[in-house]
Amino acid sequence: MKSLAYATLFALALAPSYGFAQSSTGHKMSDEELIKLSLSAAPEAIAKDATIVAMDHDGKMRTLRQGTGQWTCMPGHADPANPDPMCGDKNAMEWATAWMDHKEPPANKVGFMYMLRGDGGASNTDPYATKEEPGNNWIKTGAHVMIVGSGAKMLDGYPRDAKADPTRPYVMWPGTQYEHLMLPVR
Repeated sequence: MKSLAYATLFALALAPSYGFAQSSTGHKMSDEELIKLSLSAAPEAIAKDATIVAMDHDGKMRTLRQGTGQWTCMPGHADPANPDPMCGDKNAMEWATAWMDHKEPPANKVGFMYMLRGDGGASNTDPYATKEEPGNNWIKTGAHVMIVGSGAKMLDGYPRDAKADPTRPYVMWPGTQYEHLMLPVR
């Protein structure tokens, strides 16, 4: 149940992109379609046992499928061009909750997230930007995984440029307490 709470907070923080399960064509996705989209975020070995959650139009999170593993997956939004589905382990969801609450991430906990469908873009300098604007270094990364919550030591040696090359590993949100490692996989 704790992972549902983390997923709820994470999805609420990403409401502009993770909000409603409706495509740009107006088609409201069925639970089956939402589950299928969620499962596409991670390898089958991870996704098959994951809990799947989605946000309804009223902003409330609901469990579409209770899993037996430590992973929670969400469909993102249903824009066919940028659906943004993701899967995170327990530590990643705790990190995301801290980010959403503007609090310090948990110490000494490393989390892992999958976004194998890529993302629709995010500021690489402002953890709270919701859209591309001049100067916020908007970056789109294709299929990737993220290592979060480890602190700066693990990030030593990786590029910290605000205008990162999303085809190579880089530190996202460098210099903030939410900096994390982005690892493109394709």
